Amino acid sequence: MLQKSRKAEMIKDLEGAIKNSESLVFVNFHGLKVADETKLRTALREKGVNYRVSRKTLLKRALEGKAEGELPELGGEVAIAYSKDATSSPREVYNFQKTNKGLLNILGGIFNGKFVDAVYMTEIATIPSKEVLLSKLAFLMKSPMQRFALALSEVSKKK
Repeated sequence: MLQKSRKAEMIKDLEGAIKNSESLVFVNFHGLKVADETKLRTALREKGVNYRVSRKTLLKRALEGKAEGELPELGGEVAIAYSKDATSSPREVYNFQKTNKGLLNILGGIFNGKFVDAVYMTEIATIPSKEVLLSKLAFLMKSPMQRFALALSEVSKKK
């Protein structure tokens, strides 16, 4: 059994993590083996995402007044994944969940200061990264110019 001072310290750490993150994902990791969790932590750390396992009661206390709306149902063993980037924590958890079927479940999270459900967090996770979006934009901008150059080339060949 944890001492009251240790619980207060854990709540303070969780509050700091919540305050300093742009988005937070609630993850159910029931049945996750130690080797798989080590892979998960390594993959998340490489992408700048923090991962912390917590007791649900302490997490609920730390979340009081931190976001609008109603806290999603937190069933099973719960961990949080959080980062400074708004989309990287949901994306990386989703990618791990996709490659390792049945090991993790996204329960919901906090996005833009509001509690959101698992469906919403999954939608956020499937948004492409900034680099991918910029490359798509560059391709879209290049395409009309390339077609125009081909048309001019064909016109010059006929003359």
